[in-house]
Amino acid sequence: MSIYLHSLATALPAYCLTQDEVKERAATIFGDAYPDFSRLKKTFDNAGVDRRYSVVPPSWFHNHHDWRDRNAEFLTSAKALFIEAAQATLDKAGWSAHEVDCVVTVCSTGIATPSLEARALTELGFKPSVMRVPVFGLGCAGGVSGLGIARRLAAGSPGAKVLMVAVETCSLAFRADRAEKADIISAALFADGAAGVALSDEEPADRRVITLGAGHQTTWPNTLDIMGWDVDGTGLGVMLDRSIPTFVEEAFAPAAQAAMQATGLMPDAIDRFVCHPGGAKVLVALEATMKLAAGSLDAERAILREVGNMSAPTVLFILKRVLENAEGHAQTMMACALGPGFTASFQSVHLEAVAPPWQTSPSAAARDAKLIPA
Repeated sequence: MSIYLHSLATALPAYCLTQDEVKERAATIFGDAYPDFSRLKKTFDNAGVDRRYSVVPPSWFHNHHDWRDRNAEFLTSAKALFIEAAQATLDKAGWSAHEVDCVVTVCSTGIATPSLEARALTELGFKPSVMRVPVFGLGCAGGVSGLGIARRLAAGSPGAKVLMVAVETCSLAFRADRAEKADIISAALFADGAAGVALSDEEPADRRVITLGAGHQTTWPNTLDIMGWDVDGTGLGVMLDRSIPTFVEEAFAPAAQAAMQATGLMPDAIDRFVCHPGGAKVLVALEATMKLAAGSLDAERAILREVGNMSAPTVLFILKRVLENAEGHAQTMMACALGPGFTASFQSVHLEAVAPPWQTSPSAAARDAKLIPA
């Protein structure tokens, strides 16, 4: 059964922070608590990020926030991002919320019970019988894994309309109380954002044909400490092992080979890998291990530079950019991302050669910042 991508839309919160501003504020916040901060300031210069967006204003980061405070902000801000991304996705697909049969919500940066799609149910207009599938804990792999989950649900329910929304508010996990290297790295990289996709087995008649094929995951044993959260009374504390780029160089290519075998694709059939960027060093490692030309992951670097690493939604921002720039050519792509577990997620995407190019509009915040061409 063919599963079609009817639309892909993105959303960004209101507060835009330049990397220079973040570096200056980090120096103020970390300077006394982290004696070696002056040496680590270069992390901000080498992260590959020019700006990013936050659900809270810059002044928020100078105050102490406990778990209750952080999660209260998450419930408000993540719901708003969810609604913006979901509505934009529905509008581009030409669907109403009442037509949606299943909603997959991917998020790992806060706790919401009831989950975000339930909190937005009345406001968006989902029907009472809509199937809710909240997914937590996938981190940066959530965008690709969410695509795979949504595709399987669409394939298992002929005629169903499936909406998947990935939303993350990484800024709310900012920690100055621990003053660990991982906290400084995360301050240089992470951002907030959301993205949505609309899927069904009905071929859209009025837009370029994009289908999702099979997906695949690889989870490596004994790697739980590479990436994830430490949880305490103050909030979520990021775990980022320094071995990630080296691990990617050593282990990612075999995982990609397994994904190609599982999805029935030969290596020469894939025109482009669409990769979650992680960070600048991870992109270099991905190009090296996959034997790609240096700098070939250009859309990944552009999105990282323009909006930072938003965790799960980031790869969907990149996929949107790649599809918009396809210029009518048929392409077979493999979306891929690494996340807690430690897990590599893969999802095949096929774009048919039809003119004019398939395009979507960016969120209002991105358009105002002139980050993504309208």
